[in-house]
Amino acid sequence: MDTHQHIRQELKKWYAANKRDLPWREINDPYKIWISEIILQQTRVAQGHDYYLRFISQFPDVKSLAAASEDEVLRIWQGLGYYSRARNLHQAAGQIMSEHGGEFPRTYEQVRQLKGIGDYTAAAICSFAYNMPYPVLDGNVFRVLSRLFGIQTPIDTTEGKKEFTHISQMLMDKREPGTYNQAIMEFGALQCTPSNAACHKCPLLETCAAARMHMVDKLPAKANRTKVSDRYFNYFFFNVNEYTFLQKRGNNDIWKHLYELPLIETDTAVPTEEILQHPEFIRYTDKLSGLILNNVSDEIKHVLSHQRIHARFFCFNCNSGEIDSCRKIALTDLKQYAVSRLTEKFLEKFMCGNLRF
Repeated sequence: MDTHQHIRQELKKWYAANKRDLPWREINDPYKIWISEIILQQTRVAQGHDYYLRFISQFPDVKSLAAASEDEVLRIWQGLGYYSRARNLHQAAGQIMSEHGGEFPRTYEQVRQLKGIGDYTAAAICSFAYNMPYPVLDGNVFRVLSRLFGIQTPIDTTEGKKEFTHISQMLMDKREPGTYNQAIMEFGALQCTPSNAACHKCPLLETCAAARMHMVDKLPAKANRTKVSDRYFNYFFFNVNEYTFLQKRGNNDIWKHLYELPLIETDTAVPTEEILQHPEFIRYTDKLSGLILNNVSDEIKHVLSHQRIHARFFCFNCNSGEIDSCRKIALTDLKQYAVSRLTEKFLEKFMCGNLRF
């Protein structure tokens, strides 16, 4: 038995004994597989599980997803982050309705052309739903392959991607591609983990080059570190007789098309007095009467993949008024609007009378 065959067999044997019972497993519905794969990008299985069930309950098929408004889709997605995933799902559902008559495409090339679907997701859908021999390459698979074969080429380089693609194609199980892909992904998630990998009980220990070279904790290698930038958000909650104001975020920034409280972004943290004299604050409050500042929250740090948000929430009572650029909303209706997790946490605490984060 050659090395590749041995690895395939051991992975499938391990998978049969250790796989988790998940609602998107053991099915061949490409729509549901697609939804699960998009949700699980940048999301832990434990968190994604309930979101998947809610999403499928709300949008059980392509037709219902395409017919929904973007706001509806974003509201169901609220709290998962990386909201471009939800917008892409919605747009791709429209593509399927208009270009494929509502039937999920059945070739790799057609699946790959859908909005928001890259090589990995197309391979996952085609192998799981249609049993096509396309290998998946996600973070778990990169880690398993880099350690098994001792590959030190950084995974975030063109050279590295070519090398890993070649290895994954060589290792692919042509007879059971779906099961093999599930097995190697699950193996990386549960056995060959980023830290504290359970090497002592690994069925592939004798095959693993990283174990022989004492490099398990050093692989996979990466060439670039993501630079994190700091941003300073000053939010304003105006309570006008049990109403408040929300505005919709625009394009080309985080939380695109989500709702938020009126906001002033500053280059650094600034004192409350300076914020209250800011021209944008004066514009917001120009038509509000009886304005009283009740509270200013502690600074909240909200970390995204490339950005670190430093936020404060300023809470006011007002007798009456409007803000031209904002929508006036009853406090009881706030849950109908999709907001970022940062804003959601504030609103939850405000409703409980607790502004300490």
